[in-house]
Formats: sequence, C-alpha cells, structure tokens
Amino acid sequence: MKTAARRALLGFTLAALAAPVCWAGPREEVNESIEKFAAARSYHADMEIAGTTPVTGQLDFVAPDRYRMSMSGMSGMGEQTIIGDTMYLNMQGQTMQVPLPKGTLSQWRDPARLAENASSMAVTALGSEALDGEAAKKYRVEHTQPRPSTMTLWIGADGYPRQILASGEGQGGETVTTTIRYSRFNDPDIRIEAPN
Repeated sequence: MKTAARRALLGFTLAALAAPVCWAGPREEVNESIEKFAAARSYHADMEIAGTTPVTGQLDFVAPDRYRMSMSGMSGMGEQTIIGDTMYLNMQGQTMQVPLPKGTLSQWRDPARLAENASSMAVTALGSEALDGEAAKKYRVEHTQPRPSTMTLWIGADGYPRQILASGEGQGGETVTTTIRYSRFNDPDIRIEAPN
C-alpha cells in the first residue's frame, strides 16, 4: 500500500474513532416507532375500553383512508366501514351511507396523540416484557398537552407499536382504561371495500 493511501486510511480511521457516538434514547425510540406506525400501509387493532360500560372492538386500516370498525358494548353500533369521508354503517342487515366531516377518523392514525405531542412528551424506558410471546420494549410516555396524561407503550422488535395502555377520565368523571393491541402491519390480506 502506498504511503498516501496509508495516510488517508489512517486519517479516516482516526476521524471515525474520534466522532461522537449518538445513542438513541427512549424518546427517540418512541418517535421512530410513531413515524413507522404513521407510514404503515395497513394494520389490525384490538381495543378494549374498561369503564362503567365496558366496550371491545376491532379496527382494520388500509392506507390512505380506509377503516373497518366493529364495537360491542355500545348500543346502536354495528360494523362501520369508512372510505375517505363516507361512513357505511351496517345495522341489522341494512347499510346506510353517512357523510363525515373531513378528517374525522384521522385520530386512529395517532390514537394516543403521540405524534401530535412528540415535542413535549417525556419518555421513560421500563425495560423489556413479553407480549403475546414476543419480546417488546416497554415505555412510560407522559404528556402535558392538551392536559396531563400518562400511558404505557410497548414496541416490538420490528419497531412497530404493539400495545398502548392509557387511563383517563370518562363521562361523569369515571376512570376509563383503554388498551389497544396492534398486529398485522403491512399485511396485504387486509382489504377494505365499500359494502354492497
């Protein structure tokens, strides 16, 4: 190896060794997961709301604006399919089309308002925990906006959020605990079409 090439290689090596090492902290890891979730082409979510009137449900999403939701425990709620700003509500075998205000269901792209409050949230790493038999990193996420709240977030080895557990105040001042479990990210078998 020629002397100039050796010097260049040595200089590159020393520069690489002297460069500061930037490790991702808990907040950066949560932000990366939020970004990955927002970019997902599809996903499935199982929801459980524990309060005076327990509610369970499922939600499927296909980008950019297709949702299918079913809830139990809420009277008058059948299966709902949302495409753009039109909701198709299926109740007792009848389908009705209902126009929605623009962006009504965009909350399901950020149900815990993580992206909305990314700049002001505080994140604490809580170690690892098995979730459905798979290792996941666990975080406590605290928000100050729009009002103080705390939630727990599990992120899978693939970087996607796997579970959100949040408590808040429901109607009448009751404490309501919401659990959302995510799966089937980018699954091409999730399809959402307008009902006939």
